[in-house]
Amino acid sequence: MRLFHTLRARLLLGAALLAAAGAAQAGKIDLATPEGASLAMRKVQCSLQDDAPVIFYWNGAMYSRVEGEPDRKLFHVEAMNIRTCVTVQDPAKGTGWRLVSRELLLYMDPDTKEILKTWVNPWTGKTVDVLHIDNDPVNQPPVFPVGRDGKPISWPAEVVGDNWWMTLTVPLFYNNPLGGPYQAYVGGTYHATEMFNFMGDVSNLVDDRRPTAAVRVGWVRLSNWLPWMAMGDRQGLVYFHTAGRKIDAFADLPDVLRHEIETNYPKYRSPPPGDDTRPNETSWTYFMKKVPPPAPAGRR
Repeated sequence: MRLFHTLRARLLLGAALLAAAGAAQAGKIDLATPEGASLAMRKVQCSLQDDAPVIFYWNGAMYSRVEGEPDRKLFHVEAMNIRTCVTVQDPAKGTGWRLVSRELLLYMDPDTKEILKTWVNPWTGKTVDVLHIDNDPVNQPPVFPVGRDGKPISWPAEVVGDNWWMTLTVPLFYNNPLGGPYQAYVGGTYHATEMFNFMGDVSNLVDDRRPTAAVRVGWVRLSNWLPWMAMGDRQGLVYFHTAGRKIDAFADLPDVLRHEIETNYPKYRSPPPGDDTRPNETSWTYFMKKVPPPAPAGRR
């Protein structure tokens, strides 16, 4: 009888180990397939679980670039994006996902890291009100295993050993929402480039028993002068250079950012709803809502 129980226990243990090994193998996301590529991108950006809040945090600095003078470090910046993903269906493209988010960035004194309410423009000598980035929402179109061109998508990152990294460059050139109807004749286009780097471990990424991936991020943006700087048509641009990571919870944000959200931006404790259909906000469209247009200049 004891031998029977011993053999039975061993058989059960062996079956359990085989089942666990099969589950582990079945739990791998295959980056070589369009479906696997879509799931992996979802894990990078948010979570495999619908409506699960995910936070990216990053910090760094904003600089000026003016021809003929050294670049200036204008601000230290602290930023976060809170987001979620939801599953969507398409009769032709299959099962995909959609990301909704909102994004906050604070401009701070480059030395003291105090959150700024006003700023003395070193080129004009004028004191201007600082308008922090309060972009709600920042949503993305749905992602499917089939792309917009009708072709299967592929995993867009480099893989070396257990490391993956992705470089994403987004050139932007369109009519500035603060301009008039004759921008094609007199200028006034918004000209910028957003540059992202995402990176992490392959073993963490392909394990679909983990709903979200551990991700490190780098963000660079080149753009026109920010509208609240009141630089008019002066030659030059600004650029941000930052880095950060996906964090586990709101409590993991640095104290200064968490306190500012709790005090002045409470909506940033949660992402927008998954069915959010509002148009995206930018620094320029937000400026339009906050600052009235100047009185028209005298005509001749």
